[in-house]
Amino acid sequence: MELTLSILIGTMTASAVYLLLRGRTFPVVLGLSLLGYAVNIFLFASGGLTRNSAPLVEHGLKNLPDPLPQALVLTAIVIGFGMTAFLVVLALRAFRDLGDDRVDGGGE
Repeated sequence: MELTLSILIGTMTASAVYLLLRGRTFPVVLGLSLLGYAVNIFLFASGGLTRNSAPLVEHGLKNLPDPLPQALVLTAIVIGFGMTAFLVVLALRAFRDLGDDRVDGGGE
């Protein structure tokens, strides 16, 4: 299970870096979002992957997950959504003002 998640996190991070290096605005926004998702999965997996565990304590349950990474991921999701919305509005404003969506400043 850990190997699968580490491969998934690595693939998502590599894809995000590839998208961040593109010259247009939309792939950069997608790359930032994908990098945020990869970090969220990494934080969630850092809490320990346990089978047959419940988020709520029941009588006789000894295998408990760590609630701190879950709270961090929930907070990161909200912050990531706000950041993505801000970047989309900023990109639309730059496209309207400049007439081009290139991030490197070169229109040719």
